[in-house]
Amino acid sequence: MFHQVWAALLHLFGILLNSIYQCPEYSQLTTQGVDGKEFPEPHLGRWYFIAGAAPTKEELVTFDPVDNIVFNMATGSAPMQLQLRATIRMKNGHCVPRKWIYHLTEGSTDLRTEGRPDMRTMLFSSSCPGGIMLKESGHGYQRFLLYNRSPHPHETCVEEFQSLTSCLDFKAFLRTPRNQEACELSSN
Repeated sequence: MFHQVWAALLHLFGILLNSIYQCPEYSQLTTQGVDGKEFPEPHLGRWYFIAGAAPTKEELVTFDPVDNIVFNMATGSAPMQLQLRATIRMKNGHCVPRKWIYHLTEGSTDLRTEGRPDMRTMLFSSSCPGGIMLKESGHGYQRFLLYNRSPHPHETCVEEFQSLTSCLDFKAFLRTPRNQEACELSSN
């Protein structure tokens, strides 16, 4: 009887603690965008990959050999399309160019990656100046990624991102070292 009462009290204490301690707020971007500008206009241009978080390390393994990544987001050649170009500086010093085409979802900031029908990308605001968060999910993985207009955002930006994602049970964390010079983005 004592054990049942003790278990019930612990359960009630857990519920109370859970209701008091909640994850910080984060919100999905709207099509209205920033400063009244229509999405995706405020998000075009150069971005630096800063950090990633996932439920498991396996979902971040693709970033293990990476030193830094610089991206450029531009409007695509067709309506409702974005072109993303990236240059990845590997830890071994090599530069690897990449390209993606994102398809915009009508009335939403959700993005679909061309050639990857299982992949979904959602954009979220960040409390960090010049920052944005992406949540990628696909077949067998999900991860949050932090990007910034600056290659070296303030340390509190990364700490807040790690705190938020940890609270959401994304316990694996990776920060790009950025020990080497970023590679030049190709123009095509």
